[in-house]
Amino acid sequence: MLPILYSYRRCPYAMRARMALKYAGIQVEHREIALRSKPHSMLLASPKGTVPVLCVDGYVVDQSLDIMRWALEKSDRDGWIGVDEEISQAWIEKNDGPFKVLLDQCKYPNRFPDLNPQDVLNSAIELMLKPMERALQSSKYLMGNKMSLVDVAIFPFIRQFAAVNPQRFEGLPFASVKAWLNQHLESDLFNSVMDKHPTWLD
Repeated sequence: MLPILYSYRRCPYAMRARMALKYAGIQVEHREIALRSKPHSMLLASPKGTVPVLCVDGYVVDQSLDIMRWALEKSDRDGWIGVDEEISQAWIEKNDGPFKVLLDQCKYPNRFPDLNPQDVLNSAIELMLKPMERALQSSKYLMGNKMSLVDVAIFPFIRQFAAVNPQRFEGLPFASVKAWLNQHLESDLFNSVMDKHPTWLD
């Protein structure tokens, strides 16, 4: 019996989990959810009601990074997890914590009328894009010259940030970040996990 993955196509957390599962060669039963009508079976497995949720061998894994690490423990032919743990953790914590907050503020300015959108943009650039640009000027990926868990964990969020205002993003002086992003966007791995699935009904 295949592991069951509850997912939502455009969710960055689900995206990185799908990429790790695909890279590791793990087949799953994909259950695409509707955010406004989450399936009862998913809520039974994980009451917090967010994707991704992986149900495997009687266990439930409902954090995207845990799903990624579970997949990579099964198969990691290119050494995605063979990088400095402390540095990789710092990148991911910064992305999943303060940068995600700023990303939401960029995406939904109407929800944050007290905030100046330009200040939010500047904060996101200082926090994430400038350090990424510095790292990527000296290596192809964030942790060196081969792809790692860090690149795949962060990529879907930078993709969202770029998509908020593509023209504005294109005008930013971060050539290395743009090249890194485009490489992921054009990769077989990313495109292989972006197929559309019918909504799962219990």
